[in-house]
Amino acid sequence: MVDDNEVDMLGQCSMRGSCGAKGWFGQQLPCPYDGPPIEPESNQARDLLVSVCGPEYSQGPTCCTFDQVQTLRDSLAQTEPIISSCPACRNNFRSFFCAFTCSPMQGSFLNITETQKSNTGEIAVKAVDFYVGENFASGFYDSCKSVQVGATNGYAMDLIGGGAKTYPEFLKFLGDEKDLGSPFQINFPLSRLPRVTPFDPVPRDCADNDLASRCTCIDCPDICQALPYIPPPGQEPTCHVGSLPCLSFVLILAYALAVVSFLVGYVLQVTMRKRRERRHERMILSTDAASTPLSPKLHTRGLVGAGSLSQGDGNDSLGAPSTDSRYLGRGAPLLDPIETSQPRQYRLNTLLRRFFYRLGISAASSPFLTFTLVFTAIGLLNLGWKKFDIETDPVRLWVAPDSESKLQKEFFDEHFGPFYRAQQIFVTKPPDVLAHFRNTSLLSETTSVLSYDRLDYWLQVEREIYELRSFPNGYSLSDVCFKPAGPGGACVVQSIGAWFGNDLSDYDEETWKQRVLQCANSPVDCLPDFQQPLGPEYVLGGVPENNAGEKLYLEAEAFVVTYVVSDSLDANEQAKVMEWEQTLKEFLLNLRDKTAPEIGLHVAFSTGVSLEEEISKSTNTDIKIVVLSYLAMFLYVSLALGNSVTYREEESVVASLSQWAQNLPHLFKRSSLASSSISVDSQTTPRIFPCLPRSLFVNSRVTLGLFGIGLVILSVSSSVGLLSLLSVKTTLIIAEVIPFLVLAVGVDNVFILVHELDRQNLLHGPHGPNAAATVQNPALPRSPTQSHLSPFESTGDDSIDAASVPSYLTVEERVARTLAKMGPSILLSSVTETVAFGLGALVPMPAVRNFALYAAGSVLLNAILQVTVFISALTLDLKRTESGRVDCVPCIRLPARIALPDAPNYAGPGRLAYFIRLFLLQPLVKGIVILVFTGLFVLSVISMQHIELGLDQRLALPSDSYLNDYFNNLEVYLDIGPPVYFIAQDVDVTLRPGQQKLCGRFTTCEDFSIANLLEAERKRPASSFISQPTASWIDDFLKWLDPSMEMCCRVRKRDPSRFCTPTDAERVCQPCLYGKVPPWNITMTGLPEGEEFVYYLQQWLVSPTNEECPLAGKASYGTALSLDEEGTKIVASHFRTMHSPLRSQADFINSFTAAHRIADEISEEIGSKVFPYSLHYVFFDQYAHIIAIAQEILGLGLAAVLIVTALFLGSWRTGIIVTGVVALTVVNVMGVMAIWGINLNAISLVNLVISLGIAVEFCAHVARAFMSAGSGLRVDHPAGQKERDERMLVALVEVGPSVLSGITFTKLIGVSVLALTRSRLLEIYYFRMWFTLIISGALHGLVLLPVVLSLAGGPGFDQQETDEDWMASVVRNDAEYTPFLAEDSSISSD
Repeated sequence: MVDDNEVDMLGQCSMRGSCGAKGWFGQQLPCPYDGPPIEPESNQARDLLVSVCGPEYSQGPTCCTFDQVQTLRDSLAQTEPIISSCPACRNNFRSFFCAFTCSPMQGSFLNITETQKSNTGEIAVKAVDFYVGENFASGFYDSCKSVQVGATNGYAMDLIGGGAKTYPEFLKFLGDEKDLGSPFQINFPLSRLPRVTPFDPVPRDCADNDLASRCTCIDCPDICQALPYIPPPGQEPTCHVGSLPCLSFVLILAYALAVVSFLVGYVLQVTMRKRRERRHERMILSTDAASTPLSPKLHTRGLVGAGSLSQGDGNDSLGAPSTDSRYLGRGAPLLDPIETSQPRQYRLNTLLRRFFYRLGISAASSPFLTFTLVFTAIGLLNLGWKKFDIETDPVRLWVAPDSESKLQKEFFDEHFGPFYRAQQIFVTKPPDVLAHFRNTSLLSETTSVLSYDRLDYWLQVEREIYELRSFPNGYSLSDVCFKPAGPGGACVVQSIGAWFGNDLSDYDEETWKQRVLQCANSPVDCLPDFQQPLGPEYVLGGVPENNAGEKLYLEAEAFVVTYVVSDSLDANEQAKVMEWEQTLKEFLLNLRDKTAPEIGLHVAFSTGVSLEEEISKSTNTDIKIVVLSYLAMFLYVSLALGNSVTYREEESVVASLSQWAQNLPHLFKRSSLASSSISVDSQTTPRIFPCLPRSLFVNSRVTLGLFGIGLVILSVSSSVGLLSLLSVKTTLIIAEVIPFLVLAVGVDNVFILVHELDRQNLLHGPHGPNAAATVQNPALPRSPTQSHLSPFESTGDDSIDAASVPSYLTVEERVARTLAKMGPSILLSSVTETVAFGLGALVPMPAVRNFALYAAGSVLLNAILQVTVFISALTLDLKRTESGRVDCVPCIRLPARIALPDAPNYAGPGRLAYFIRLFLLQPLVKGIVILVFTGLFVLSVISMQHIELGLDQRLALPSDSYLNDYFNNLEVYLDIGPPVYFIAQDVDVTLRPGQQKLCGRFTTCEDFSIANLLEAERKRPASSFISQPTASWIDDFLKWLDPSMEMCCRVRKRDPSRFCTPTDAERVCQPCLYGKVPPWNITMTGLPEGEEFVYYLQQWLVSPTNEECPLAGKASYGTALSLDEEGTKIVASHFRTMHSPLRSQADFINSFTAAHRIADEISEEIGSKVFPYSLHYVFFDQYAHIIAIAQEILGLGLAAVLIVTALFLGSWRTGIIVTGVVALTVVNVMGVMAIWGINLNAISLVNLVISLGIAVEFCAHVARAFMSAGSGLRVDHPAGQKERDERMLVALVEVGPSVLSGITFTKLIGVSVLALTRSRLLEIYYFRMWFTLIISGALHGLVLLPVVLSLAGGPGFDQQETDEDWMASVVRNDAEYTPFLAEDSSISSD
């Protein structure tokens, strides 16, 4: 050992020559040598030294021998392909090791600190101190830290410096003793010994202008043109006032002003009214007692249709006596027709009523013929079930056939081969263990999954996976895996086991930790079988960091195992792969149950067949929930339909049972009145069995309800049959949801028809007001076989007495009138819903489009069935009821009860009428309602701005699927993003301009070539979502041709037309472009073009990628180019890079957006088409257009609602109001979406379209009833407000109960059952959205719409077109409510 304090080291060597190796197969160790430098042994030695270390060694003595120079040359040759693209790094690297080995000044900066005996018995160097100046050390590191290795999408520093982040780490890695590095230890002390001169020449800078230093932009960021800042997708600058978006601020401000204005206006109105009242009182007091008092107008009772009468005092008053007046009911005066404005008529309304009347007469008169004809057509439609097919492929389910991303995926698969099928496994500690220690100080110890025993256990599992054989063909992993080196190469298996050579026997419970740290910090030292560095981000997950930001790899919470399996467009090859994947899946399912108790590990995994299988699992169709929902709605419908009419003499079931329970004890007591002749009330007579009301058996409509539900099932079945004939596939979601939707919609119409029939029975049935007269005059009823004349057709007979009362009508006539009145409403709602659902077919996603088509078809068919066969069934059921036959068992007939002589008292909607009249339609309440709903609108618009895009694929899985666990682990533990490819088309790379559009490592490449632009985007990862260097095939190919890469492109010396094989000796081969004029250089002069380019390219693609030549293309770029059939033209090529880790749906969507932005910019720069491709793009393409599609579809839907409602209602004013309320309902649903965690995607978009259609149903019947109660009074008439209030009251009394019980409650019961489903997709996107829709629709349709219509509704049309109907309305209305027009017109009445 040399003592630095005693020996003058200037011009001295510290070591020279070789003194054997450490072992039999190790590298040669240098000998300690304390002497002067010596001239090289020969000219050959001098030439070799100059060729390796440069011209500065062309003369003078050195401290190395010829053998040492040869060893140095071979060592530097291994790094040449990695760093030669950057001359500054390459020359600094050579300068560093040449000085260390051969510099004549070696003794001034090198000190041997330890020696050892070699295998030859000589004393050799074991450790040295190498003093390097900070200037050179930092410059050396800086010149190499950004040099990229495209083939691995990594950096040269990962290979030559162990991923060093600072120059001390870099030097330490270079100096550490290792098998593939230095054979002895080289230390780099920071402190300097006396009389030591550190090695500190001026380092080369990659930004220098000389060719020996200048690097390209890819390897030297200092010379790159910085791209301007682009905000990340979704974070573009928007208008804000403080922390509030401008839109929210404006809405809040406007709403606040509206509330203040309302309060101020109300206070002023109250103040002015009180002042008028006090003045009025003073006027009364000052009037002479004998004079006529000034009083409000006399209390009168008005009628719908009488709003235009004079409201004057005296003889013009409604209360003035008239000899022509006739009184009805409670003294209500009938008005002289001459003094009354004639009701307006709407021709379309009349035509529709006539049509439905005739349809009703036909269906009611010939029920069995109707059944035969309609069910025959239904049977023919159901023949389409022969072509029934269920779609389960996720791509064909969720991706439009003409989607740009789908077409790009097909192009990629066709030209480059399908993307690999990854079988991925996450191994963690069991979740309960993690939860137990999550908040304790032992977190790092307890959450770590790594231990010697667990690694040993898992390596045994991996060996079992290698030995797996599929059934029945016995395929193994080796038969299906991806082998980058060719069929004889190794499978790509990314596992921590690869760091140990898949065998832990060489390590113990201490050394395994050192190995993990070594491989994690320097993956190049632990190459797996497939010879590609395996970074820790590929195999470890959940790695914590200490306070200094250093990774604590031994405390990783998970390790990740990925088996990369080849995919193919060949169906046979794909079947082979899927067979093995099925075997792997079954193996891992069994393993999952064993690992926790055996070794304390939890396994979460996914195979190539897992996703499709789990989506199509039958458990996703929750049969129990579906059946329960049907039963719940069926029970409700049956009970609700059977209790539409209640008679006073009929006790309820509860009252009957209560009376029976009270009387039962008397049955066992001796009665003193047993022989008495005194009459006893039969209700108090004790009985063994209770006497239930007759209506329970006769008036119930269980059979009718079951028939209505059967029609729903038939409509869905027929829709499936019809669309199956048209080759429209169904999905499991359709099978679950469509019946709910159609049942909810269909039952609404059932309630409306039944309730209207009940009203017809009250007027014209056997219990009607004129039933007794009918009995006395049996000629009044018309036989069903007689010709029916529509009451809506003019008879030309004006002799009908206006005072006539409703007469008894036949069952057929009543049913026909029912359909005539409610048929247009059913048509309005059905047409609107069908159009709205049909618009959902504009969404290009197949699953959603098919859903919309099935929904539209089912709703339309159900409406047709309801106005035909259901009418026939309604007729038969009514006949059964009136004949006293028992429901469900019509062969049993119950005798009629003895009724009292007076007419029965019908339970009418009196309370509802009083509530509407005395509360809802009061001016103050109207204002409050409008303010409240305006506030809801403002809140909804503010909330809408926070709706997120995306559809978590976990929601499409059963809640108990093993894939849920896998996706949860994927989100947390995978620290590497998916690969992304940029595909270039129509670029002629055989010519220099085409090459310069693609390349990035030559000085003449275009500044914004593909490679350069991708590198520039990588430097702003927040905007580009690109995290790794780009694998540029053209740069590596042209570098492969560099003559200095002696082991890469080689041809025979004697026959340069023949390429050398890897087994050919060096002496018979030479570099391909050796001696070429002009020579190869980084300016691209001398590089091949045309046919020569293709000639070398074809050889490069088949040259094996190995340690001698890592630039060869077979393993790294074998699938990166697509050649034509002749192999002479490049059709397309791709440039591979990696996304940053994508954790959420927003990340996936933003990565898609960013990649397409980048591709568009590249296409514009190079003038050729470039598009991006990653495996997830095909599923996220919809989000690039979904907001525009949503605006288009909802806009078209609202336009359709406006046109249809305005057309059917005959009023643009009312149509606009209905459309506005529908829009508010949809906006309210969208506002709740953000609160309830419902993202915007194709499914929720269709649900919004469905919301639009169903919201119409909440409004259509009320709006039509409002318009049908018209009087023709002008909107600006002084009494117009009261007339609209009266019409609104009539409308709500007539259809309000039907809307509430039929639409709201039925939907609420059916949808609420969905809350029990195990499918998260159904629970979030159907239960939550539909529940919101029902509540919002009911509130808007039954509260807001009546208020707005009463304030600004259009003038109505009279639909009672006969005097008989008009009088019947008088009778009904007189018993139900007091008209608004009959109110006192006092000062305070407004």
